[in-house]
Amino acid sequence: MLFESSINLNLKDGEVTYYPKFFNTNEANLYLDILSKKLDWKQDDITIFGKTYLQPRLTAFYAENLNTYKYSNITMKPHSFKDELLEIKEKIETKLRIKFTSCLANLYRDGKDSNGWHADDEKELGKNPTIASVSFGVERIFHFKHKKNSALKSKLVLEHGSLLLMQGATQHNWLHQIPKTKKQIGKRINLTFRIIA
Repeated sequence: MLFESSINLNLKDGEVTYYPKFFNTNEANLYLDILSKKLDWKQDDITIFGKTYLQPRLTAFYAENLNTYKYSNITMKPHSFKDELLEIKEKIETKLRIKFTSCLANLYRDGKDSNGWHADDEKELGKNPTIASVSFGVERIFHFKHKKNSALKSKLVLEHGSLLLMQGATQHNWLHQIPKTKKQIGKRINLTFRIIA
């Protein structure tokens, strides 16, 4: 596992660090294949501005406790961590020296799957949430925009095997998204490790 290189995004009013090669290619390939098959993927209905749609990706939620996670009128009940998720979680915790309790996994099947503008600021995540987001599979563009200053924007390509760490006041001040793309692309799995006490 490589950890030497990191990039500070230098977001005003936020703390975001990107580790492009957190997992090597062999590890990332293996995890992509196993997690695609083993996780309990499902497609929930999501309600946005009073309208209900099928969520444009598949999700699965895991935790070391029984605490649920709620967003956009969805209440997710956790499964117990599977072996590979625990391996990934422990590697991240060892390097970052942060203990996580939960993981929301997202499966983007192709370029039509997406995640609209949002902040991970739900009350169960606490005052200043720490989110460690791992990417396996095809590269996708990750966008940031400031909640109050529309001139402040940023984007980066989330690479296969990368880790994005969001901390401090990031969720209070910034929105993020994974937009759709018309390119013919393959799948991507995103594991978002969180602290839900």
